[in-house]
Amino acid sequence: MEEKFRNTDVVLDIHDKPKPLQWMGLSLQHLFTMFGANVLVPILTGLEPSIALFSSGVGTLLYILITKGSVPAYLGSSFAFISAINALMATQGYPAVAQGIIYAGIVYLIVALVIAKIGSDWINKLLPPVVVGPVIMVIGLGLASTASNQAMYKTLANGESVYDSKYFMVALFTLGITIFFNMYLKGFLSLIPILLGIVSGYIFAMIVGIVDLTPVSEAAWFSLPAFQLPFIDYDVSFSLAALTSMAPIAFVTMTEHMGHLMVLSKITKRDFFKSPGLNKTLLADGLSTIIGGFTGGPPTTSYGENIGVLAITKVHSVYVIGGAAVLAILAGFIGKVSALILSIPTPVIGGISFLLFGVIASSGLRILIDNKVDYDQKRNLVITSAIMVIGIGGAYLKIGGFELTSMALATVLGITLNLVLPAHARSEGTQKEVDI
Repeated sequence: MEEKFRNTDVVLDIHDKPKPLQWMGLSLQHLFTMFGANVLVPILTGLEPSIALFSSGVGTLLYILITKGSVPAYLGSSFAFISAINALMATQGYPAVAQGIIYAGIVYLIVALVIAKIGSDWINKLLPPVVVGPVIMVIGLGLASTASNQAMYKTLANGESVYDSKYFMVALFTLGITIFFNMYLKGFLSLIPILLGIVSGYIFAMIVGIVDLTPVSEAAWFSLPAFQLPFIDYDVSFSLAALTSMAPIAFVTMTEHMGHLMVLSKITKRDFFKSPGLNKTLLADGLSTIIGGFTGGPPTTSYGENIGVLAITKVHSVYVIGGAAVLAILAGFIGKVSALILSIPTPVIGGISFLLFGVIASSGLRILIDNKVDYDQKRNLVITSAIMVIGIGGAYLKIGGFELTSMALATVLGITLNLVLPAHARSEGTQKEVDI
């Protein structure tokens, strides 16, 4: 059933279909935005980048199908599982890694089934604006160090990272030119400032000599990804370590899933927790992760970078997201295209990320402002302060092989404080007592 609501404050709403040439440019923008992070996870874990592209594209299309085209979210490689994947890879090899990824996806399916039975009305109680706003700010600002590291540091052959002023100059140029495009261009070009910024930054990086095109010239035009299929490419046997190390992380990434869903709901002026429902989005995310496990790719999650693109361009069309997914699948098979995108220097991505991650954080601040959260109340001040410092500061809880990341820990703490703290501190008293 097609929804009746249409957001008139955007260029293209969720169900609006762009013109063919616009469609290509807007989808390329999303592809370039997610590419760096999407292939970085397999590079860091020993998986195949081309399969990560393929599985992210297939997973995103599946997400769109299951949610009936109502949520403009792109699914890419999840960073949360890197440590667990590397540990399993070193001890038991890829078969255990694939099994662990599938277990994580199954956890999503189980939780989705439970939510389908009990509903999701409890979410509004657990996640009021005083919790949601700071959590969204943490999602954006918690990634700030990632953007800064990409912008400033050059990785040497021995793996050491050193500060490089040339890198930082490229990052600042990319940021500046993207802001210029966003503010001063008109017409179709005003819809693709991120793509134009990446292209301009890439050209500038070539001028200063930090782009290596050798892999592009050596890459084949067509190359079949080295899929890893169970019972065909490797034998399957139960791994307890895969279950205990990977499955619990799914609960952590679910908080990220819900946080991104909050941001998307705010940006698009909808409530995705009600329609299509958290059970549908979790189901889609879980199945996407399982696809990664069965093909040789990493687990997936929604991408903050692409959410930032939606917020900046005000192009929310799910057709654009679907187009990016198709392009990602094709890029997985076209060696030169993959190599060309992979040759984009990290400072270019870092410069773009300065803006994208900041936009996400600003969305959280806007929630606090729009809902007129009163910071004269001590409980609101306490909840926000705890979430912000723990989330941005990088504090995490580690028990054995289980690790609760800073963002997840900040979210859990914020929810707990919201549930246990009274409406007013004793020192505040009632309004009558304060007046006296």
